[in-house]
Amino acid sequence: MTDPDHGPLAQPPRPAAGIPAQVAAGAAMGVFAMQALRLGGIGGAAGGWLAASALYLGCCAMILAQMRRSYPHDRIGGCNAVTLLRAAITCALLAPLADGVAAGWAVAVAGGVALVLDGVDGWLARRSGLVSGFGARFDMEVDAAFALALALHAWLGTTLGPGVLLLGMLRYGFVAAGLALPWLRAELPQRLRRKAICVLQLGTLILLQTPLPSHAQAEFLAWFATAAVVLSFALDIRWLWRHRP
Repeated sequence: MTDPDHGPLAQPPRPAAGIPAQVAAGAAMGVFAMQALRLGGIGGAAGGWLAASALYLGCCAMILAQMRRSYPHDRIGGCNAVTLLRAAITCALLAPLADGVAAGWAVAVAGGVALVLDGVDGWLARRSGLVSGFGARFDMEVDAAFALALALHAWLGTTLGPGVLLLGMLRYGFVAAGLALPWLRAELPQRLRRKAICVLQLGTLILLQTPLPSHAQAEFLAWFATAAVVLSFALDIRWLWRHRP
């Protein structure tokens, strides 16, 4: 799916030699942020945080490899650095789950910061002239992983049942369907609707980390957001079906 913040694909020249060092600097920033979140009270034992840090560094290596193939600019810019930071927050949210620690205000605050940053990276990309198909895909995949991490917290740390996991798994179900049906992998036109529903999805998941909604209210919010995400995918699937080769 296409993120309207980042625009269409471009034909990439060979990335500059300084890109690896810039990605390494972004990775270091992310590891620092993860430690700050740990000290800030998200919870979890050292083993879980070590595994989350290793996962994050592995993701950074994959991002660098993808940049070498398809990134069209000579610097990563603040936009991709912010997305790297959001990826670090997402990995940090996985750390306490390994020790059975889930949901709570600390998770909600970290999630809120990540959601605010989600609006910053696209703005920085446009402002700095670093819009790219790579940036759009990177942003989208971090959003999907972020939603899944929050859904796991909501399932394991609240009274909600496993149905809340749909909020974090629908994107991956769409990707899996695309493996069997190639027409689902076609490029989609830009739609503001996707971004709005993504904000609804993530905002709902963040609210579910807190004790503010009652159980009945939390269930309503979760299913309302799930219905909105399902509708968005259904509209995209209909468009892809009508424009299949």
